[in-house]
Amino acid sequence: MERIENKVKNQMKASNNVDYPDFDQMWSSIQQDELKVAGGEPVVLRPRKRKRFALVAGLSVALMATPVYAALNYDWSSMLSHREGIQSALEQGLGQTIEQSVTKDGVTLTVHTAFIDENRTVLLYSLKPETSQDVTDIDFKLIGLKDSKGNFVEGNYRGKWNEELGEYQGYFETDWVAEGQTTDVEFIMENIQFIDNKKQSISYNPNDSATQVFPIQKDGVGSVTLQSFEQAEGKVLLKSTVTLTDPELENRWTNFEVINDTNKSVEKAERSSYQGGGAILNQIFKSETLRKEGTKFQLSYDHILETKESTWNVNMNLSKKQLENASFKQVLDIPMGNVPNTKIQEMKVTPTQVRLKITQDDYYTLPFGEYQLDVGGTLLKGGYSTMGIGQDLRFEVKGLDVASLANQPITLVAKHRIDGFYGDENDKPIHLTDISEKHQTTTSSIAGYPISWTYYLKDNNLYVETLSSDPTFDGVDRTYYLDGKEQILGEPESYDESNKTMHVYENFDKKELDIYIYSYGINKPNEELRIPLKSGK
Repeated sequence: MERIENKVKNQMKASNNVDYPDFDQMWSSIQQDELKVAGGEPVVLRPRKRKRFALVAGLSVALMATPVYAALNYDWSSMLSHREGIQSALEQGLGQTIEQSVTKDGVTLTVHTAFIDENRTVLLYSLKPETSQDVTDIDFKLIGLKDSKGNFVEGNYRGKWNEELGEYQGYFETDWVAEGQTTDVEFIMENIQFIDNKKQSISYNPNDSATQVFPIQKDGVGSVTLQSFEQAEGKVLLKSTVTLTDPELENRWTNFEVINDTNKSVEKAERSSYQGGGAILNQIFKSETLRKEGTKFQLSYDHILETKESTWNVNMNLSKKQLENASFKQVLDIPMGNVPNTKIQEMKVTPTQVRLKITQDDYYTLPFGEYQLDVGGTLLKGGYSTMGIGQDLRFEVKGLDVASLANQPITLVAKHRIDGFYGDENDKPIHLTDISEKHQTTTSSIAGYPISWTYYLKDNNLYVETLSSDPTFDGVDRTYYLDGKEQILGEPESYDESNKTMHVYENFDKKELDIYIYSYGINKPNEELRIPLKSGK
């Protein structure tokens, strides 16, 4: 499910492959605001304010019958920023127009456009509630497809609330693909929730290093616990833990915010890590920012206003016809360079996505941090997804004439290698002595890399921080100690942009400890792997 961290910006690129109506002439006699079709400014993290536009009652039936109709009403670019192949297909008019709606309990679900090829099925949909409540988001207990045999099909979904239109716009994506050229499916949504965002002031004292607890006891939020950890270079790691009294909120968004004297949210010094939708949140700030006069602190959280306990279903017939051109599959069976026991077995190309099927003798996470596909000089960005034993590498098709894909040379480019290793080569523990609230440091080395270990007690928990002065070392991922023969793993508490890590052992009462390295990584930022997959014609 892609809901919390995927609200990113992306600029749509107008396509010349579709014969659009003459909009200038169409709207010449109408007093209207600015019309956004496919271009415009980049979308920011918050829902972008858009001006309303009028829709002429006599708009052409031919226009209604094409995917351009959905593009006129909605700007899908912010949601499709990581699905650029779908965005590109939409701009070219390649999607299958659905425009079917169902209304229940004052909520209208509309499926606008479908994209189905040999790699995936994607639906663009909207939800229009009839409500006077201050809605900022919508969620649902269940979303998916039911195929022609009655089997339920899960998938990923993502969307955002369009404040100006008073609608929720989203997409549903699944790897499920129909066996034939056409198929009957049912799009299902159950128990729609109206969400509002609330703010709660927190009287946090940044000058007090002790753990601070703030009771909330409303809207399903029990309390907020704040812990601070001093970092190098005048920085502070703030860990906020939110306890919930309503299990309905377990997957909802919470966020601890620092507000400056101009009432704006302060930017974090480095990236944050989240657990449970933000119920546990680690953020690094500059210490002087937290202590600046006029700084305020607050908890921002999602609140369920209302749940519509019903089922919305849209029946439709999906067809691969719109995307069947330029689709092809090729068996490769190519070794993946120096990645052990790994082969690129198959390449499947469609107008929206290129997918490489990876096979392995044993499960092994692909070690590169960046993947590209060089198609005749055009670079497609991609990434991998775990598919049980083995993985798929997926690349969104953008900026290409898909009809020429079959004739283009294709090369896989993998960059920035990070190799993971288990254990220390000598299996020698690091001995921690005189464990107390005082910060103490000892040193060791892993595979020739120097490591400093800082350890201390805080709130009856043992914290172990590791750091290497060599940037080639990627960090100690996990540590453990032995209780008899049982391995007690430390929980990763935070990761920042460097190779510094922190692990915590809760309810710790020992004065000495032998701690072992469970796993670590070696960073090779300049390593690049190029594998030709197909020659051009």
